[in-house]
Amino acid sequence: MNHQLLRQAKSPNEEVIEQLLEVELADSTRAKAFGITQKNGKKQLEKRSQLLIEVSDQVLELCRSLGFQSDDYILSLLWQLWLPLAMQLASCQQELGRTLIQGILGGQGTGKTTLAAVIRLILRHLDLKSVAISIDDLYKTYADRQKLQQQDPRLIWRGPPGTHDVELGIKILDEFRQPNRTKPILVPRFDKSAFGGQGDRAGFESFSPVDVVLFEGWFIGTRPVEQTAFENPPDPIITSEDRLFAQDINEKLQEYLPLWDRLDRLIVLYPVDYRLSKQWRKEAEQKMIATGKSGMSNEEIDRFVEYFWRSLHPELFITPLIHNADWVNLAIEINSDHSCGRVYQPS
Repeated sequence: MNHQLLRQAKSPNEEVIEQLLEVELADSTRAKAFGITQKNGKKQLEKRSQLLIEVSDQVLELCRSLGFQSDDYILSLLWQLWLPLAMQLASCQQELGRTLIQGILGGQGTGKTTLAAVIRLILRHLDLKSVAISIDDLYKTYADRQKLQQQDPRLIWRGPPGTHDVELGIKILDEFRQPNRTKPILVPRFDKSAFGGQGDRAGFESFSPVDVVLFEGWFIGTRPVEQTAFENPPDPIITSEDRLFAQDINEKLQEYLPLWDRLDRLIVLYPVDYRLSKQWRKEAEQKMIATGKSGMSNEEIDRFVEYFWRSLHPELFITPLIHNADWVNLAIEINSDHSCGRVYQPS
């Protein structure tokens, strides 16, 4: 987006709003995704401009702390994605009349945690309280996962379906969804560093009822696929053992459907090529190692990432979602440099 025009959005006049609307409507798929039309566009952009003034300094500070390098890029992302999305969630919550449960599906490097943090900041300026919950927070305890691993030695990593306390997740989301609730809600938090990196539940955090719950994770909202999908599966599902593991995890995914039923909306952040997640993980680990911290080698990362591709392969479980309007409200394409690509409503 024209950065000069974006700077003018902080003190817009009629002419600037007209120009901003022209730019907005030029990307018809994104405009449709955020409900921007010729009729309502000026009013929407005036409100967005006001929000931009209110939140830009805080968003810049937050994003710089997360490693963003370019202020122009942050402001562009704020204007084109984060602000309209937060406004959309606020509108949906108002229509719903109770806590909105917004699912966010995204893998390694897609920016789901950043998205949740920025959206929560903007929602505060819209006088809406929110909480972010990760699927990781629903992991079974270390002791329970040890028992699981004894029953099924293939569960060498936490993360695949079957390693979470689904019933607890349902209970928590149901409590948030209760109209006029006054009692606090206890949300588990997970400590990834416990037990030498195997992780364990680190107690519960108490929350008063909120307006929006952002529920994020790497397979939020994914659905079991037909068994025929495993007859000629993508790499690295190669051996008969690989196929059996993938089929078993697919079966486990069935248990998560009641949890997904609690979602009011689902956003999918997906890379232009799912294999980028491996590259991004390597880059992240290399940065950690460069700062003197311990990190995985490239070979370890290959094994780690491919394990999860065998359990829920993106081509089998995420690609169908981004074309299904019944399950997904918003799809956001992530480019190889982590920038935001197309934004659209599946149809």
